[in-house]
Order: sequence, then C-alpha cells, then structure tokens
Amino acid sequence: MNTSVSVRIEALAPAYSGQVLALATALDIPQVGEAEFALQLGPAGLQLQELGDKASGPVRVDFLEGAVAHRRLHGGGSGQMIAKAVGIQSGIRPVVLDATAGLGRDGFLLAQLGCRVTLIERHPLVGALLADGLARGLGDPEVGPIVQRMDLRLGNAIELIRDWSEEAPQVIYLDPMFPHRDKSSLVKKEMRVFRPLVGADDDAAQLLAAAMALATHRVVVKRPRRAPSVEGAPPGYALEGKSSRYDIYPKKALKAR
Repeated sequence: MNTSVSVRIEALAPAYSGQVLALATALDIPQVGEAEFALQLGPAGLQLQELGDKASGPVRVDFLEGAVAHRRLHGGGSGQMIAKAVGIQSGIRPVVLDATAGLGRDGFLLAQLGCRVTLIERHPLVGALLADGLARGLGDPEVGPIVQRMDLRLGNAIELIRDWSEEAPQVIYLDPMFPHRDKSSLVKKEMRVFRPLVGADDDAAQLLAAAMALATHRVVVKRPRRAPSVEGAPPGYALEGKSSRYDIYPKKALKAR
C-alpha cells in the first residue's frame, strides 16, 4: 500500500461541510493544501478525484447505476465464471470472505447470487468509498436486500484472517492488485486513480497462505489470464476466460445444506 501520495478532502457544497470535517478527522486527511487526489463529498455521494491537467473523472462506488447495475440485471447470474469459481451451484450458496474488496463489485455480485459475503478492505480511502456506496445502496428497494448480505470490515486482511475468532468462511476470495488489460475507459480510469494510491499487493503470497489456513472449503484467486499463480502452493485447477482466470485451491467439496 502506497502511503506517499497526497490527498485532501473537500465538500462539493456547503451542506456537506460537517460530514467532511468528521471524515477528515476519522481518516486523518487535510482539508486544504496541494494534493494529487481529492476525496470529495457531494450530492452523488463520496468520490475520489485525481487532480491535475490530465486528470480522469471521479471514481465512486455505485451499486444503483452504471456498470454494476448492468451486471446485476444482465450479467448472466450463476453462469458467470466467478460464480462457478466460488462453487455456486443449485442449492449451494457458500459463505464467502472477500479479503481484497476494493470497490466491492465482485462481493456485490456474490451477494446478489445469494451468498453471505464479508468484505475486507485495507486502504482507508477505498474503504470509505465502499462504505459510502453500501450505505446508499441500503436504501434502495432492489439493492438494499443484497447489501444486507454484505458486511464490510476495514483493516489488514492478513492480520484479520490470522486473528479470526468467528465461524470460518467456506470460501475466501482474493483479487490482488495487478495491471488490468481490459480496454474499457472505466477500468483504465479506475486503475489510473488507484494504482498510485493503493500500490501493488506485494504480500499476496502471505495473504494466500493465511487464507488457506482459514477457509474450510476453498480459496479462489483472480489473476490475469497469462500471469503466473501467486507464489506458494499451486492451485488445484483454474477456470480461464478471455482476459482473466480464477485459480482454485480446493480443500473439500461444497455440499447443499
């Protein structure tokens, strides 16, 4: 995680000044001064805006509109590769821990398909964006029931997994940061914003080892299609798509409850 990138926080309208002050205190972010990024709060919610002459548009978590909504309505349901990777089948909806939550899209999809999903995000700014998106989604009559199956936790996933004291998740899902090859402008914009802010997940091997020790049934790691597997024990098998693949580390078979 990169801690050298400068960020300030600002309200996009006076009505949000009080909330911004509270966020500035909670996240330890200044409200003034030169910065490379601005965390902004306004009518559309919380967003992260790259600053400068060549800046992209803002990034926010939105489960109600845009790409996530399209995927919810037209994404193919349980036939999607990620659903197969985590073991969703007729009568089987595993309990999932998404230990690299990011913008929450994969976790939301799994919750939409009926899984209970715990999300862990370690970067505080990304976590704030995700918490804001979940809060806004909770009030929607269609999205709210999905969000109710999602539980967000902030912190270092390796430490949280090693100190886990509740019932262990059946499946742990990992998507370590890597350079996307997707050509869409949305992905390019988000990666341009997040890569300098978040940095690469250099501890992916330790995270995989911790996940293998905790998950009861399987660990799933999303990778670029041509990238090597995460260092450590080799996966049992993989599901491969056009641009990415899912390395699957099985421990025991999932069964209908």
